[in-house]
Amino acid sequence: MAKKSKFELAVIEQVKRVRESKGFSQADVASFLECDKSFIGQIESPNSNSKYNLNHVNRLAFEMNCSPRDLIPETGFWEELSKKKKSPKNP
Repeated sequence: MAKKSKFELAVIEQVKRVRESKGFSQADVASFLECDKSFIGQIESPNSNSKYNLNHVNRLAFEMNCSPRDLIPETGFWEELSKKKKSPKNP
């Protein structure tokens, strides 16, 4: 199972902080994203691969009346990029 990157975890934590500070529940976020509440629970769980994408961040910023910048960390993180195996080229 691939795990979430430090940046992905930071985005998730930032969204959760903003969500809670504005009084929104996981069910509210699920409604904003037109998905099941269990998906938001999976996103907020460090044991799941589920995460927000940029379209989610955009919609959440709109629905929670904030900037997308409020939902991402102020600084980046150094992380090793995943190395995918290259498939051999067909001759």
